[in-house]
Amino acid sequence: MKWSIFYDEEKFIFFHELKTMSHIFKIDCQLNYRVKKTTEFMFQLEASEHAWQTLTSESFHVKPDLPYEQYQRDNGLNRLIRLSVPEGDLTVRYCAEVETQIPERNTNLQESEIKDLPSDTLFFLAPSRFCESDLIGTMVNHTFADLPKGYARVQAICDWIYDNIVYESGSSDSTTTARDILVNRAGVCRDFAHLGIAICRALNIPARFVFGYMPFYEANPDFHAIFEVYLENQWVLFDATRMGPIDQFVRIGTGLDAKDVPFATVYGEIELISMSPVIKRVPQKSVA
Repeated sequence: MKWSIFYDEEKFIFFHELKTMSHIFKIDCQLNYRVKKTTEFMFQLEASEHAWQTLTSESFHVKPDLPYEQYQRDNGLNRLIRLSVPEGDLTVRYCAEVETQIPERNTNLQESEIKDLPSDTLFFLAPSRFCESDLIGTMVNHTFADLPKGYARVQAICDWIYDNIVYESGSSDSTTTARDILVNRAGVCRDFAHLGIAICRALNIPARFVFGYMPFYEANPDFHAIFEVYLENQWVLFDATRMGPIDQFVRIGTGLDAKDVPFATVYGEIELISMSPVIKRVPQKSVA
């Protein structure tokens, strides 16, 4: 069975009037844990219900066979699975086939004055746990305030991050913030996203954190974090890491920052043995 799911009918219609790039992906994500005592888990692994992607099939399996609860937040943008696990080994596996239809990027988009922003975007102007936009205003104004506003300025922010921050595994941890990255000048994808969000918010551009699956053609499989900004009348994805093609991204979660959308939240004592969030593009036959 095939179904299309979207969270905003007006935006769905608008985006599908634009030219889109369509890709089909198979996802096979497996996590293996050693549970040291009974633990409550919340997983966020399922592809989001979003206008830009269509789920053809999906399945979730847990070993040992345990009951679990599936629920949603934010009109389907965030889908979660909760389960209680006794002491022992745990394996969770999520498989799906997803077709993405991410709109072609309009490089002429402009920024909106705050008075013209939709009310639901104002939430994404505020400082947050990992994006201290209120504390980096001097640097942001000195570096970006005089640039031409709009898509070009957000792209310039991404270029600046790419040129000035080293992508280095292990250089940051779960407590590292955007401000830390400006000091340390090294981080991973979530840090690049947090810094991009913080800079945009300091310039009064709504920005939010997005994580999901992306095929890395020169790196090991992993989850990937990027960010999204509101320009004119739509959300647009940006990725300062340049690790993969933006139109081949499958969204899992969306929030203020990484604290809103962890792939796993754990209440107990566990050890993560391995994780393998594999995504592969399905070649599409050309039509003569």
